[in-house]
Amino acid sequence: MECQGCTDSIKKSVAALECIESVQCDLKNQLVSVTGSCAPSSIVKAIQATGKDAIVRGTGGPNSAAVCILESHINSDTGSSVKGLARIVAVSPTQALFDITLNGLPKGKYYPSIRVGGDISRGAESVGAQYLDLGEIPVDQPNDSSNELLAQQGGYSGQAFFKRNVTISELIGRSMVLSTNRNTVDNASLVGVIARSAGVWENLKTVCSCSGKTVWQERQDAVSKGL
Repeated sequence: MECQGCTDSIKKSVAALECIESVQCDLKNQLVSVTGSCAPSSIVKAIQATGKDAIVRGTGGPNSAAVCILESHINSDTGSSVKGLARIVAVSPTQALFDITLNGLPKGKYYPSIRVGGDISRGAESVGAQYLDLGEIPVDQPNDSSNELLAQQGGYSGQAFFKRNVTISELIGRSMVLSTNRNTVDNASLVGVIARSAGVWENLKTVCSCSGKTVWQERQDAVSKGL
């Protein structure tokens, strides 16, 4: 954000989403604070629609958010192994919102589920039985042509939101699997381990201590992988 005009545009774009209660922009610290129950990816897209980029720095309160990167474990798979991202946020003490985005996949219907275990040493074949069924995600939109990697690898994208009666603490350490068959998983299924994610104001870093890169450099790395 560079000026008051930027903040006004962002406020207008985000406020137009459903389930938004308030939008506050801090020009000096380059922060946008949103109160509501809208999916995080929808807020990011609303900000990007103004010509700016955005990074989700935190969602919900302490211990009320999680994230899962869905990857292919097939060595022969072309392009990036990362095919999806799931953001999970508690919307009540007993209910969670699953915000799942998929990219670079063949067109079709996909079925995400939570598994009882988090051992992904053999991909989806070592994660155990189903713990929670999430539903169905249609993958039928062409990949974003503005993302060079996604444009090169082809395939289609999809997005879906699910609310389920489950707590974040129940999910941490388990795995999420994405398969083309609702009732079975195999070595071609995507899989990732669910990890805790920062709540609001729990992640104020501007430089990653692991890589030494700024959060925006880390953002570009994530984009290059299709996230």
